[in-house]
Amino acid sequence: MRSIIVHRFGGPEVLELVDTPVPEPAQGQVRIRVAASSVNPIDLSARAGRLTEAGLMAPAPRIGMGWDVAGHIDAAGPEVVRFCVGDAVVGLRDLLFAPGSHAEHVVLDESAIAAAPQSVSITAAATLPLNGLTADRAVNLTGLSRGQTLLVTGAAGGVGGFVLELAALKGLRTIAVVRPGDEDLVRTLGASDVITSTEQLGLAVRRLAHGGVDAVIDAAVLGIRAHDALRGGGTFVALVAPFAPPPIRGTRVVVQEVVADGARLAELSALVDSAALTPRVAHTLPLADAAQAHTQMERGGVRGRVVLIP
Repeated sequence: MRSIIVHRFGGPEVLELVDTPVPEPAQGQVRIRVAASSVNPIDLSARAGRLTEAGLMAPAPRIGMGWDVAGHIDAAGPEVVRFCVGDAVVGLRDLLFAPGSHAEHVVLDESAIAAAPQSVSITAAATLPLNGLTADRAVNLTGLSRGQTLLVTGAAGGVGGFVLELAALKGLRTIAVVRPGDEDLVRTLGASDVITSTEQLGLAVRRLAHGGVDAVIDAAVLGIRAHDALRGGGTFVALVAPFAPPPIRGTRVVVQEVVADGARLAELSALVDSAALTPRVAHTLPLADAAQAHTQMERGGVRGRVVLIP
C-alpha cells in the first residue's frame, strides 16, 4: 500500500510517498481501508521534529504521518465484537510510534473507532476524531457550568469551532478570538462575543467580562496573553504543553492530552448527525500531494481541514 512517511525532519519537502506492507489486524483490532484522512497542526510538528525535540515522540528511523481516519473496515482480528467488515467508521491514531493514517490502510484498536456520522460525507467525517475529541476534553477540563464565561482563542480553527459548539450545548457564554473576517463564521458556531485582535487581549476581554473570564481554552497558543484575560482562580486549558503559562493569581493551568476514546467519539458522531457539531473541510488533495497540504496549513488562515484522499 502507499503511505506518507518521513525519514528526516524538515519542511514539507521531507514527506515521502512510499510503498509499505499492508498491515494485519491483531486481537481486538480492525483494519480500515482509508477513504479520507485530515491534516492537522500536530502533523506539521511531527514532520518538523518539534514533537521529538519536546520529548513527546521517541526518535525513530522512519515516522508515519496522520492521526485522523475515516473509511470502511476491510478486516477484523479476533475478539472484535462491535464492528463488522464493511462498516463505515471514524477513528483516531494516538500512538505516535505506530504507522500513520495518511495511507491506504491503517490498523486501529476497536476501542479507538466509532461509527461514522451518516449526515455528512466520509470526507467531512475525517475531520472529526482529533479535533472533536480535543475540543470535547478541553471543554470538560474547564469545569464550567451553565452561564459561566469561556474565552476561546483560535476560535475559527478546527478545534476552536468545535469548542464553541460544545460550549453552546453546555449553556456557556463564549468570547471568541479570531482574525478579522471570521466574525460571522464564529457567530454561526455559537460565539456570544467576538474579538478580532490579540493586542492588549486581557483588557479587551475584561471590557466584556468584568473581572475576567472563568476559563480559557487556548487553541491559538497565545499563552500568557490569553491568561491575562482570566479571573483569579480561573482555569486555563493549554493544548500545547511547552507553551502553557504559569498558574499565577491562583489560577489552575491544565494541558489537554487527547486520547483515542471510541465511546466518546461515537457520541460526537451522533452530535454531527443531530446538526449540533459542524465538520468543516477546506478542500481535498490526493495522498501524493501531502506536501502541498502541509504548505497550505503552515501558511495559515485555513478554515476547516485539508483532507487527503488515498
